[in-house]
Amino acid sequence: MTDFALAPEQQAVFDLIEKTRDHIFVTGRAGTGKSTLLNELAWRTDKQLVIAAPTGVAALNVGGQTIHSLFRLPIGVIADSDIEQNDAVRKLLNTIETLVIDEVSMVNADLMDAIDRSLRQARQRASEPFGGVQIVLFGDPYQLAPVPGDPEERAYFADTYRSMWFFDAKVWLDASLTIVELTEIHRQHDVDFKRMLNAVRHGRVTADIAERLNTMGARTPPDDGVITLASRNDSVNRINNAALARLPGRSLSAKAEINGDFGGRAYPAEETLELKEGAQVMFLRNDGGNDGGPRWVNGTIGTVTKITSTVFVDVDGDEHEVEPATWEKYRYSYSSITKRLKREIVAEFEQFPLRLAWAVTIHKSQGKTYDRAVVDLGNRAFSPGQTYVALSRLTSLEGLYLSRPLRPNDIIVDKDVQRFMANVTRIAGADAAPAAH
Repeated sequence: MTDFALAPEQQAVFDLIEKTRDHIFVTGRAGTGKSTLLNELAWRTDKQLVIAAPTGVAALNVGGQTIHSLFRLPIGVIADSDIEQNDAVRKLLNTIETLVIDEVSMVNADLMDAIDRSLRQARQRASEPFGGVQIVLFGDPYQLAPVPGDPEERAYFADTYRSMWFFDAKVWLDASLTIVELTEIHRQHDVDFKRMLNAVRHGRVTADIAERLNTMGARTPPDDGVITLASRNDSVNRINNAALARLPGRSLSAKAEINGDFGGRAYPAEETLELKEGAQVMFLRNDGGNDGGPRWVNGTIGTVTKITSTVFVDVDGDEHEVEPATWEKYRYSYSSITKRLKREIVAEFEQFPLRLAWAVTIHKSQGKTYDRAVVDLGNRAFSPGQTYVALSRLTSLEGLYLSRPLRPNDIIVDKDVQRFMANVTRIAGADAAPAAH
């Protein structure tokens, strides 16, 4: 159990979820505490609540299950094809009161409709959206978009839906979705920088803002290993491998221990981690903490000082012994004894919670916080929100370094997102009124 106190607006959203049966989309800019609220909900809810996510790593991060495995759905477009359900799946889906989906912006409209159909079918409530289950969605469509499939899938979406996005699923013609936006930013404290990030988020970057960002970004980064956030995997691997090779001594490798069915290759850390003394690393999860509080959080940067059976890492002048961490993969099921949901561990992945961190992809930097970073967009930003994700990792404008100046075509905002987010309800403290959709 946590002893954490939610901020007033987070508490207001918690109460809205807990005390109503409304379908709610919880969104907000980077650093507004969406993950914190989700964790508290998982701990403190009185409802029969299940957490799901579109990808394996996203599910691991929130102690949930992937949507496809929870609902036993086939991969790819489901459309009008039959949804097969065995007795165990039906019992499980009948027990859920609230379904939470994290990183919902990566869920496409077809999958959202398949969730709706699965729940109606299992619960034998064909006329009720989601079969009467409360749906709570978390995410920021300004940051992550659904991944388009092959040309046939794209053609199907173009013919069938207004857009690929979850909010254009057909179920929302029958159900209303309350959009609440967390507005209090906990990551950045500089009002001016917050304003610039908001302009990038909404595609309203003025010449003045662009000049400020580019002027700060043009400074030469310090040579003490400031992290690079790059748009491409090959850039990240090249930077990390070259920096590791430059260090003296031989590299030591730690192989992950994997038990149970992890399915696919969506591991939360490196299967084989190569390190040397002097390597710059990033922590991949929060420290469990001791009496003095957590020694590091997900995204903390440090330097390897010694490698024995454990790894010693210097963080801001303090040396910490880091032991392997275990990530647990969960599956929900129905208990016929308690008549309640149960969550059991089906696989474990044990590895040092570290990754080489001279560079990381912008995608993998999602949810992390850095004091300083070089933002490398390559030739161009190639997806909506990518520039916003990169810039919003930083705590202040002073920590921004750009590999090249930002150009107007780096600021891409999805028109469908702008249309959907026009219906947002901003909550001030305990004031959470539904929005029309």
